[in-house]
Amino acid sequence: MAKKKYYVVWEGRKPGIYESWADCQKQVQGFSGARFKSYPSKGEAQKAFGEEKSSTGNRAVISEKGNTSHPYIEDSISVDVGSHGNPGLVEYKGVHTKTGEVVFIHEGIEKGTNNMGEFLAIVHALAFLKDKESNIPVYSDSQTAMKWVKEKKVKSTLKREKETEEMWSLVERAESWLKQNTYTNPILKWNTKEWGEIKADYGRKS
Repeated sequence: MAKKKYYVVWEGRKPGIYESWADCQKQVQGFSGARFKSYPSKGEAQKAFGEEKSSTGNRAVISEKGNTSHPYIEDSISVDVGSHGNPGLVEYKGVHTKTGEVVFIHEGIEKGTNNMGEFLAIVHALAFLKDKESNIPVYSDSQTAMKWVKEKKVKSTLKREKETEEMWSLVERAESWLKQNTYTNPILKWNTKEWGEIKADYGRKS
């Protein structure tokens, strides 16, 4: 039997302490800049919430205008695509946001688009975390890919032909996974303007 957990929400629709993941999820799912964490006891949760509430925390980011932005959630997975042309050769990876440690990587898909690669990366992250029984968030900087994941359908104009068959086959497999599985991980938009490039970035932008 799973041990009871208490969820602290610092940044969400209604910050506070919640006694079930379902209640916590309502506050953070789809909320930009959501920040939360689970604790094994109510006392620890209350202490963490009280301490954080009385300080600014150490993960807040200062924007160029001098305003404090919502901090990103360090205990999360960030995904990104490295491509050679768009469309072109596509690879993607997922890293632990805090440490930058690569947790999965897929190299050398013959031909696809950035958004299709990002879609595959998000679904790969969800499957990876489901296998680990982890509900930490997934960050992506592609609003289009996030929308496709939500709809469980890729709506790309990339023509299906010999060169793109590998990409389309992987996309169909990912779509099938989304239709056959459930997940509780929030999928959050990475705020590049305030936080810099996403932690999984390949560093190939000109």
